[in-house]
Amino acid sequence: MNILIVTQYFWPESFRINDIARTLVEMGIEVEVLTGKPNYPEGSIYSSYTACGCQKESHFGLMVNRVPLLARGKGACRLMLNYFSFIASGLVFAPWLLRKKKFDIIFVYALSPILQALPALFLGWLKDAPVIIWVQDLWPESLSATGYVRNTYILKVVEQVVRFIYRHADLLLVQSEAFIEPVIALASGTPVKYYPNSVDKVFCEPSTLTTPNISGLVGAFSVMFAGNVGSAQAVEVIIETASLLREYIDINFVVLGEGSRRDWMLQETKNRGLTNLYLPGQFPVESLPGLMQKASALLVTLADHEIFRLTIPSKVQAYLAAGRPILACLNGEGAILVEASGAGLTVPAENAQALAEAVLQLYRMPEQERGAMGAKGRLYFAQHFSHDMLMSQLINHFQSVVKTKEKIQ
Repeated sequence: MNILIVTQYFWPESFRINDIARTLVEMGIEVEVLTGKPNYPEGSIYSSYTACGCQKESHFGLMVNRVPLLARGKGACRLMLNYFSFIASGLVFAPWLLRKKKFDIIFVYALSPILQALPALFLGWLKDAPVIIWVQDLWPESLSATGYVRNTYILKVVEQVVRFIYRHADLLLVQSEAFIEPVIALASGTPVKYYPNSVDKVFCEPSTLTTPNISGLVGAFSVMFAGNVGSAQAVEVIIETASLLREYIDINFVVLGEGSRRDWMLQETKNRGLTNLYLPGQFPVESLPGLMQKASALLVTLADHEIFRLTIPSKVQAYLAAGRPILACLNGEGAILVEASGAGLTVPAENAQALAEAVLQLYRMPEQERGAMGAKGRLYFAQHFSHDMLMSQLINHFQSVVKTKEKIQ
């Protein structure tokens, strides 16, 4: 097969689609990527790139086609301009960049915004290629839940655009089983199938790389959060929990990552005089498996919104693979997954008191019992989310759509 991956985010930005693209190439499949200029999560274009102009480069043994976009910067308005600039550039420049090329499948890695599928649909129409969209976030629900858009008229307009996107796709894959019903409601008959996230194999194996020395991870009971530090993650609960447990001098909280709420967390840590909370910033994805293995427990949080009850944060799979106990401060599907795996403790979203009690419960638990939790998580990951198993499923989805297209023709 010859596959075009359309994604606003790609290497050197750290996203799941990187591992998928690399594995497809290793399987002998021809792959090209249409993406933007890397600027996540810092909000500025990476130093080796420029915002203007198109660019082609080779990576993972595939061709990466980059279109210009406005860096996401900081603030809701700038983020929206970032989204729309990729869509506009994709529509204008992608047909030229990919001229005279044929594809059997166009595969969209649909993180927010789902609107990035519009250039993919246009290319699908131009090249008579079926389009598969892997839905990672529900729109327009995610817009209202994160507070970026509250105007009901705008949300209705976005909903109609999402209907258009879903209706014109050939297959919709969803990362959570709870996504199936709301996606079907907008899909107008387009097939919808569950296809969860996985993580790279390095998360499942003991790290052989030298990991950075991070204050808070050594010589204490460490609770580590890794990922985007934003409003959707309700990171306020981490601040409150650290405040509640400040008297326990051998319990530390370590927050790895960047995001719109990191500056606030830094300031609040200073204002409250918290010495048990560390925010060292962003680290290369290659170092994360080793850092996770150093942590006593791994923390995942989400805001208390109805939309997030349906979502499984992709870090949950990484935490399971790492084989460390999980503390899950969220509602719905994510909590159900952690409970089903037996890999950790769950508490309601945004409930700092309950999270503090869960931290103390793990802290007082014998090391052997915590180790058993981590082992259960790793086994559950192998049974349900292994990279190789899910790659085989993805190839089956590709082949099924191609055969359906051939029958129709």
